Amino acid sequence: MTELLTTDEAAAYLRLSERKLYELVARAAVPCTKVTGRWLFPRAALDRWEMAGLITPAALAHPAAPPIVGGSHDPLLEWALRESGCGLAYLPEGSGEGLRRLIQGEVIAAAIHLHALDAADDEQANLSAVAAAAGLHDAVVIAFARREQGIVTAAGNPHGVTDIVSLAGGSVQVAQRPAAAGAQLLLLALLRRAGVTPDRLTFARPVCPTGTDIAQAIRSGRADCGIATRSVAAIAGLDFLPLIWERFDLVLRQRDYFLPGPQELFSLLRSPVLAERAIELGGYDVRSIGEVRLLN
Repeated sequence: MTELLTTDEAAAYLRLSERKLYELVARAAVPCTKVTGRWLFPRAALDRWEMAGLITPAALAHPAAPPIVGGSHDPLLEWALRESGCGLAYLPEGSGEGLRRLIQGEVIAAAIHLHALDAADDEQANLSAVAAAAGLHDAVVIAFARREQGIVTAAGNPHGVTDIVSLAGGSVQVAQRPAAAGAQLLLLALLRRAGVTPDRLTFARPVCPTGTDIAQAIRSGRADCGIATRSVAAIAGLDFLPLIWERFDLVLRQRDYFLPGPQELFSLLRSPVLAERAIELGGYDVRSIGEVRLLN
């Protein structure tokens, strides 16, 4: 028998109905992966799963995720979490890390803004990443905002930065984010589209965990510029050279969507007070906020 089983093969192998197997998949209670739209089940992993006695009622109960929003940092989202009284903590470590924690059940939601290195249009990047992620078959993607991303520099732009190409040559220290952070993916994507290799840039150390840390690095003189949002630059009193508008979305599991914490947050998202705050911070388009972009 092949090492990767189809749904009907796995159901027969486990002596379950396909309906029961799909129920286990929906609960992330059985080892599986999604490839080109099809569920596949590693036979060796199924053997270990059965041997460990995981097919029991206690094991099928999905543990509640902690009330934490992980992923990318954003000033408007940070304000909304606090203002809504939703009781959700914020753990901003970057989009990739947020998705990893969501898959592992370590956060209830992840804020993401992803960018494809080989695509000029990033409109579908967040949706494609969630749809392809193993373990997020029950995810829903909620639009938060479009954000303006660009190059943040010291007030007065003392190094004369003009565009992404002007970062090359070694004359400026460029702050960078962790490898899986959306802003770092954006930087690499923009460099590739401009025909500039990363080795032509001089990167400041250490890596900055959030956009706010990039702003602080610039204010302290440790870095000369970096990629961040207009709102981050405005809050820090720094100059901003706009580059693109991007999608900034929230991802959570369908079963968690109607929990009190997320619902308190979503209620605020649809209120005029959030739109007013977005205008005050600058660099946001919230006309589609709260819309379901993907139901996996």
